[in-house]
Amino acid sequence: MNQDELKTLVGQAALQYVEPGTIVGVGTGSTVNKFIDALAGIRSTIAGAVSSSVASTERLKALGIPVFEANEVGELAVYIDGADEIDHAGHMIKGGGAALTREKIVAAQSRKFICIADESKLVQVLGRFPVPVEVIPMAAQRIIREFAALGGSAAIRLKEGRPLVTDNGQHILDVTGLQISDPVAFESRINQWPGVVTVGVFALNKATVCLLGTASGVKTLTF
Repeated sequence: MNQDELKTLVGQAALQYVEPGTIVGVGTGSTVNKFIDALAGIRSTIAGAVSSSVASTERLKALGIPVFEANEVGELAVYIDGADEIDHAGHMIKGGGAALTREKIVAAQSRKFICIADESKLVQVLGRFPVPVEVIPMAAQRIIREFAALGGSAAIRLKEGRPLVTDNGQHILDVTGLQISDPVAFESRINQWPGVVTVGVFALNKATVCLLGTASGVKTLTF
C-alpha cells in the first residue's frame, strides 16, 4: 500500500474509539482528513465534533457533522489526530499543518489521545522532523537566537514568500538540528520562553494509543 492508502486505513481504524452519542475531538492534516471522511459515515451516531483548525471545521461541516466551540463543551472522551513524528513512548512532534496550538488545547480537553499515522512517522528520538513553534511575531528573532544557543537552527515559516499566519494570527518557527531525548523537559522549557505561544512537542499531552499504518495492516501501540 502507498502512503495515502495507509492514511485511509488508520483513519477508518480510528472509528473504533468513537463512542456513540459523544462529541469527538478532531485534529488537522491529511491523515485526519481520512478520519473525517470515515466519520461522516457514522455522523448520525455522534453529537458532533470539536475541531482544532479552520480547515478541519470546514471539512466537517461540509460532510454534515456539527462543530462545537471548545468552550461550549466539557471534557471530550477522545481526540483523534495525526503526528509528524511519534516515539516509542507516545511523545510526538506536531504542527506541520500550523495548527499546533489549537491541537494542544483540544488534546488537553480529552481523556484519550488517539494518534493515527503511517509507519514512517515512528522514530527512536524526536527531532528529525523540524520542530514547529508558534510565536508572537515581535519575539521571533529573539527566539531564533535562543534556539541557536541550544544548537538548533530556526527559521520563520513562509507562505507565498511571506510569513505564514496561523488561525491565531501568529507566526511559526521551524527548528532543525535538535535531538529531543527528554521531550517533557524540552516542552516545559520552551513553553516558558516569552513570546512562545506553544511548542509543537506533545509530551505533556502525549498519545494514549497510536494506530500505525503498516504494509501488513494497522499496528496498535499503547502507551
